[in-house]
Amino acid sequence: MGFILPSPDSPAERVRTLMVKKQNIETELDTHLSVLKANDCTLRSPLVDKDGFPRADIDIFAVRGARVRIIELRNDLEALTNEIGKALEEVYDPSLTAGNKSDTEAAASSSFIDSPLKPFARVDGVAPGSPAAEAGLEREDLLLKFGSLVHTSFTSASLQPLAEVVAANENQSISIKVLRDGRTAFLSLVPKKGWGGRGMLGCHIVPYSAS
Repeated sequence: MGFILPSPDSPAERVRTLMVKKQNIETELDTHLSVLKANDCTLRSPLVDKDGFPRADIDIFAVRGARVRIIELRNDLEALTNEIGKALEEVYDPSLTAGNKSDTEAAASSSFIDSPLKPFARVDGVAPGSPAAEAGLEREDLLLKFGSLVHTSFTSASLQPLAEVVAANENQSISIKVLRDGRTAFLSLVPKKGWGGRGMLGCHIVPYSAS
């Protein structure tokens, strides 16, 4: 029996393609940033000396080219990140694809979506000063919704879909809904690197099952 490959037009395959593009852009971006670093320059470092002459201590041609390309790549990366976020919503939010189903399937999906939210993950720890702490997340919070993700977005105990949403939304706000002491709370979380600790959230999240 042969293998059935996923359709290249499926939302999941589109996300994979976009993630590869994102990785390629980040790799090229690092290359051009290394040019600036090698010349001890930033995007705003002057290219002329105090007398108005081109600086002799740097490769001006290389620095100029790197600066232009860095700006272009950062713009491309921002647009691509937004596109990945929308594509992930199509993968994990059944309501966005209900229009492509039959009336029976759409009705079933609607009923499925309208079902009460159930916790799918638990916050096992939050690092002080982390993005999670800034968002107001607390230990023992139960996640009801994370961006477009709900309990029906997970087909196994793996939290890979959550990790993908985090990776696709670096420095962008993610709306989350948590259950805390029997009450729900809405928070806004901004994943980011370089906050001083591990990961982009600074919290430990584990799968949760009420059963």
